[in-house]
Amino acid sequence: MQYRKIQKTGDEISPIGFGAMRLPLKNGKIDREKASKLIYHAIDNGVNFIDTAYLYGDSESFLGEILQGEYKDKVKLCTKLPTINVRKYEDMENILEEQLNRLQRDSIDYYLMHAVDLKSMNRLIKRDLFKFISKAKSEGKIKHVGFSYHGPKEEFPLLIDGYDWDVVMVQYNYFDENVQASVEGIEYAASKGMGVLVMEPLKGGILAGKMPKDAEEIFKKANPDKSTAEWAFEWVLNNRNVTCVLSGMNSLEQLNENLEVAERTTPLSMSFEEMETVELVKRVMRNSLKINCSTCGYCMPCPQGVNIPECMKIYNEKYLFDHKGMFNQSFMDYYQYVGGIMGSSGNAGKCNGCGKCLRKCPQKLDIIEELKKVKKEFEIPGYKFALVFVQKVGFPIYRFMVKLLNR
Repeated sequence: MQYRKIQKTGDEISPIGFGAMRLPLKNGKIDREKASKLIYHAIDNGVNFIDTAYLYGDSESFLGEILQGEYKDKVKLCTKLPTINVRKYEDMENILEEQLNRLQRDSIDYYLMHAVDLKSMNRLIKRDLFKFISKAKSEGKIKHVGFSYHGPKEEFPLLIDGYDWDVVMVQYNYFDENVQASVEGIEYAASKGMGVLVMEPLKGGILAGKMPKDAEEIFKKANPDKSTAEWAFEWVLNNRNVTCVLSGMNSLEQLNENLEVAERTTPLSMSFEEMETVELVKRVMRNSLKINCSTCGYCMPCPQGVNIPECMKIYNEKYLFDHKGMFNQSFMDYYQYVGGIMGSSGNAGKCNGCGKCLRKCPQKLDIIEELKKVKKEFEIPGYKFALVFVQKVGFPIYRFMVKLLNR
């Protein structure tokens, strides 16, 4: 496996990292036997970066239990400060101490501010975030710092330039190439010497699951032996500015496939024909959208705080990827990315019909009417209660309950 170096820290990182948000579950809790076998197998085959977070159920405690002895020294461990839980300066120090105890470590290799945008970052700064970081680093409790990003691409460079960060974690895949941080933002972060960690390379499994028939046929014609997941991973790893792709693997089959892709894919290793194949698939998928929104972001900012592009993207994906069941992946995305679970709330229900977005849309969409469709689809009775519930129980238990409901 060819490792990729983070210029700012000097660490050599495996091109694939183990994301501990989607560990296999049993009765609503991490299946410790199965999950530990997967993580040990990953480490034994060269994976040296594991990502978790305070909000990922008992993931931190589980990793603290199993990453002992020789395995403790073989991996760089990354976890995150839950920014939505920070009300005052002392909260940051208390949460960090709790995480160190959970992880059974004296120091955390990479410590990220979880799911920030410009608004939430400014809120943390007012609570002396940088004083907290400086103190924790001087005491040896954290080694390197960064943030995971869930905001508009226009704000991303402002956050990058706001502090001497070591790494950043962004959502990036071939379908979302120009949303959130965007490919330009990734290039900018890398130009600063930062490590770029990629989450959602498969869009929560969407790009590895059922796809529009025309898209699947294009992939099969190009290479009948390559899975849709392989295409997606290769495309991300092909970017020379990407340091590590995080994957929430919950089966040995998934893990081995990803290890094989990481072994053979180096920066700029995809051929022109392979890149063209992915572009054709993306074009087919775009043409199948319910709302003709290109997620360009020209309609933003919304005076009421609605994340218009993200609302429409999630709505489109529900139908594009044939998400069935009342609580499907699209509902989960809506709760996380615009409901307020991951960053600021920007749900469609906040729209008051002011119309300021209408004249700015290049597609001339009736955004107000389209947002009404989104609200009707996702903000069902009990919507606000569900948001509070997810915040309380955490993502792993919520996913487990979703699976039960959709059986």
